Amino acid sequence: MKKKLLKQLKIAIVISTFVFSTVLTGCAELQSLLPGAKQEATEVLSYRTLDKIKESGKINIGVLSNDAVVEKADIEGLNYGYDEYLAKRLAEDLGVDVNLVPCDPSKRLDYLNKGTVDIMLANYTVTEERSELVDFSLPFKKVSLGLLSPTDHVVSKLSRADKEAPLILVKGTRAEEYMEENFPNVELKKYNNNKEVLAALEKNKKASWLEDAITVIGYSINNDNYVVSKISIGDPEVIAPAVAKGNSSLLQWLDEEMKKLGEEKFFHKAYDETIGKVLGKDYEDALVIEADPYEAKD
Repeated sequence: MKKKLLKQLKIAIVISTFVFSTVLTGCAELQSLLPGAKQEATEVLSYRTLDKIKESGKINIGVLSNDAVVEKADIEGLNYGYDEYLAKRLAEDLGVDVNLVPCDPSKRLDYLNKGTVDIMLANYTVTEERSELVDFSLPFKKVSLGLLSPTDHVVSKLSRADKEAPLILVKGTRAEEYMEENFPNVELKKYNNNKEVLAALEKNKKASWLEDAITVIGYSINNDNYVVSKISIGDPEVIAPAVAKGNSSLLQWLDEEMKKLGEEKFFHKAYDETIGKVLGKDYEDALVIEADPYEAKD
């Protein structure tokens, strides 16, 4: 009889322990869903800290994947652009090798979140929405949108695009965001990169292209069949390097580095060695920012 009672008692203890632990687990799971709940410290980070990058001896920096029309200039036979010029200097000052990672504009956020790149350049325009998803350093370039049209079919109003003469742009760019914010009813033709856009322009001679003004200006310089029909669309904005949200050690180093480069007028030199070879001096002062945090707020 005693053995039977003891066996029943053990079973009851096991059941009680299971129920109690299940309740605790459920409470913990419920608590984790509440606003402001702390996440487990074991959560895997997708980015590399400054120390990890130094330990590896290499930094991964995102640059545009396409043949960027203006961003590239031939230097000693190399396809070498403005962002690449900056990327190489960042790696040099950090004391590591650089791995340039080509990426389409639509993949920039994914590449940062997944840790594919440590720093994203790739002509990344600073916006309020993007600042909630990534951490931007100090700016080094001003930017506005421009509209490129065929000389025999000039379009000056973004709202006049139609199926016969479509407005084309690259996915994930400021051009796409601007159209969605201001002209949501205009039908757009969207492509992954500038290379696809250029193919679309060849196919449809009436199409217009909305893009970074400097890019379309550069394209028009080399193509007599096109003209920049509208420039400085929307408010002027700035471009800055970005790191994954929360990567404070890398951001702090990058901020100090950008200040130092600004003091030595590095970005004017970068312009002269890359974009300036295509556009000349006319646009330099309108484009270049020497990593000035106050100028970025203007």
